[in-house]
Amino acid sequence: MLLYMSNSAREGQSTPLHSVSVAGVVVREDGRLLAIRRADNGTWELPGGVLELNETPETGVAREVLEETGIHVEVDELTGVYKNTTRGIVALVFRCKPSGGTERTSTESTAVEWLTPDEVSGRMAEVFAIRLLDALDGNGPHVRSHDGKQLTPAQCPSNTARK
Repeated sequence: MLLYMSNSAREGQSTPLHSVSVAGVVVREDGRLLAIRRADNGTWELPGGVLELNETPETGVAREVLEETGIHVEVDELTGVYKNTTRGIVALVFRCKPSGGTERTSTESTAVEWLTPDEVSGRMAEVFAIRLLDALDGNGPHVRSHDGKQLTPAQCPSNTARK
């Protein structure tokens, strides 16, 4: 049945293409959170990137955090799934614990810092800050969508029926 449903698109329609990325919310014992300033656009974000075809999400997030920050991590749990509806990117975000290494920049980061939750909200755009804050609330995993700049309101049948 699932195979039938996945192939039931009408002729002429294209199959939507999505990219899967992973990011790590690395939380130190003192509650500070690891963040990078991206080299390509100067924005503050979580360390992360595109998931490779041959790796698990947990392996991918550990690789990305190490590549961008110099910090080794233990991956704890999935805390959220975030879709950029404009670019077709689905990001899997995991809470992690630092397990070694030394902070350093990379070709992808011009700064690596441990921020407080208040500093996160002040430095990051809403669509990135919410990922860190969601990871701290313990009520995940959260599922959110955004257009690259702002979160989009959740749409469910009960909400749309009342409009």
